[in-house]
Amino acid sequence: MPDLETPNLVEDQLHQPDLGALGAPLASTHPPRILLLHGSLREQSYSRRVNEEAARILQKLGCETRVYNPSGLPLPDDADASHPKVQELRDLVTWAEGMVWSSPERHGSMSAVMKLQIDWIPLSIGSVRPTQGKTLALMQVEGGSQSFNAVNQMRILGRWMRCLTIPNQSSVARAFTEFDDAGRMKPSPYYRRIVDVMEELVKFTLLTRDIKEHLTDRYSERVESAEELSKRMAQKDI
Repeated sequence: MPDLETPNLVEDQLHQPDLGALGAPLASTHPPRILLLHGSLREQSYSRRVNEEAARILQKLGCETRVYNPSGLPLPDDADASHPKVQELRDLVTWAEGMVWSSPERHGSMSAVMKLQIDWIPLSIGSVRPTQGKTLALMQVEGGSQSFNAVNQMRILGRWMRCLTIPNQSSVARAFTEFDDAGRMKPSPYYRRIVDVMEELVKFTLLTRDIKEHLTDRYSERVESAEELSKRMAQKDI
């Protein structure tokens, strides 16, 4: 990643969340762990550049970040889960407490590269649900006028993956005009919105990471688990 300087930030207006002021318990004190996925392999990928700006902001907010490079990730069913790029992605998702998904809009939807990564993330790995109860922020870039098609689609997928998808989101129109020659994002309302989204992501992550199992506990699954246990016990008695 390029240098972590953030000249666009108004530093005295960027605050790490004070959950003590909200009366929230701080069982975990380590930096929030955030994974960032982008949906383009282009050398001048604006979804990647937006993610890199987001990573800088997140680090300023006290987070530990990882940016996954999707280059080399195989198509689903064209390889198995032992593929190194698949294992890398799944390990990072397991490590993360929150995620950022950033996709270009292509043909009115998220990119194939973005969907490919999501498709390789399973709802469960054994007894572990790698995405359930984890926070998620959504961003998109487009070459033309502002649209929300990609973030709306990713919001559906976030719900399907049982993520806690935050309300705020970012859409950067005419993204090719929003970066300087060094690949850094120019000061603009689009940049400030990304800061808003990252602040909200951090707040939601800190508020929920210690109680995510409680938030995602489901009656139907408790019933199924009890029935399965009863069956096993009955078979054991036979």
